[in-house]
Amino acid sequence: MTLADSRFHFVSTQPPRLPQIDGETYRSILAKLKYKFRYARVIIERRAKAQVGEALARQAAVAIIGPRQVGKTTLALDIADERPSVYLDLESPEDRAKLADPALFLRAYEDRLVILDEIHRAPEIFQTLRGLIDQGRRRGHRTGRFLILGSASIDLLRQSGESLAGRIEYIDMAPLDATEIAPKPGAEQQLWIRGGFPESFLARTDADSFAFRRNFIRTYLERDVPQFGPRIAAETLERLWMMLAHAQGTTLNAARLAASLGVSSPTVSSYIDLLVDLLLVRKLRPYSNNAGKRLVKSPKLFVRDSGLVHALLGIDGFEALSGHPVAGMSWEGFVIESLLAAAPHRTEASFYRTSAGAEIDLIMELPGNHGRWAVEIKRSLSPKLERGFHHAREDIEPEKAYVVYPGSDHYPVAEGVAVIGLRGLAELLLKIN
Repeated sequence: MTLADSRFHFVSTQPPRLPQIDGETYRSILAKLKYKFRYARVIIERRAKAQVGEALARQAAVAIIGPRQVGKTTLALDIADERPSVYLDLESPEDRAKLADPALFLRAYEDRLVILDEIHRAPEIFQTLRGLIDQGRRRGHRTGRFLILGSASIDLLRQSGESLAGRIEYIDMAPLDATEIAPKPGAEQQLWIRGGFPESFLARTDADSFAFRRNFIRTYLERDVPQFGPRIAAETLERLWMMLAHAQGTTLNAARLAASLGVSSPTVSSYIDLLVDLLLVRKLRPYSNNAGKRLVKSPKLFVRDSGLVHALLGIDGFEALSGHPVAGMSWEGFVIESLLAAAPHRTEASFYRTSAGAEIDLIMELPGNHGRWAVEIKRSLSPKLERGFHHAREDIEPEKAYVVYPGSDHYPVAEGVAVIGLRGLAELLLKIN
């Protein structure tokens, strides 16, 4: 067992205790959990659980959006265990058959939380949910009716945006971040190398973790991408994904990528947008202001999970990563994802770069009166600031400025600038929440 957290709950190897559901869904749930209980006997308490619980208390429908294998089903069943619930896995033909007449079936469970997993399999149900929610409100059932799970934002936002406006709240569920694991020696490094998908992070060995990520990539290419977007050759999309991993954290050059793939620039842009919608790639926009500076205008691209970056490049452990050219930008992307996962809702993220060389890796515009935070990211245990960072600070005048490094100390490095560990800064952001 690797890096067990003192907050982890060790569970029996017997089938898990199920929420209050009808017996017909038993096999479906066990199928969902089979892989989860094969290697690890631990469950990590996810921060999103509290967010979902609060959202269910104020809204009729809540959608958890996140990539596959991020832990949405496990979280939903954990919530369902605390209240009367019905679980439907819409990838199961048996469960989809129950919704042949969705209004008839769902009306019978007006007093329970109905969990609809893999909602993209039945997007037409949103129109029915709207009527059921409105009917339930008139009978006093105003909140906590439906918990919807989806592996991508595109279909959910398209369908529910049209049908459930004012009736649904969205919760983004990312892979594990630095504040969700034990603060033990080596844990943060393991999270960086393996990435934040629970099965990858908790795997028995690095080899098991690497195999999980390679299979994850293959599943997305061969099965999931065709469900969500236009038909794209799996080989072409894998080449693009690998190219993005090689160029981790660089600004988008669609023409160069298009030339390498033998397609047009608009086509490669649409492929990238699909990976963004599948929550696998982040476009970090450039900062813009009225300072009259010549700013870089192209977004930076990051493969969001560091473990997937390494798997795409064949990096199977720390030794291979240490000498690899992508190591620095992999660390930068890892830090950015952890910080944005901890940042308050409605935080606006960007980077700052001018043609003269002034640069800041991450700028967070925090909601309320918390202002603008500037973050420079270094992989060295003795971080030093370049002149370009100080020029950029003068340009944007942030309320706070930090240098994130792989250590755990917190100390001033310049006037108005502090060196801090990743977990330390993420916890400061969580306190704002």
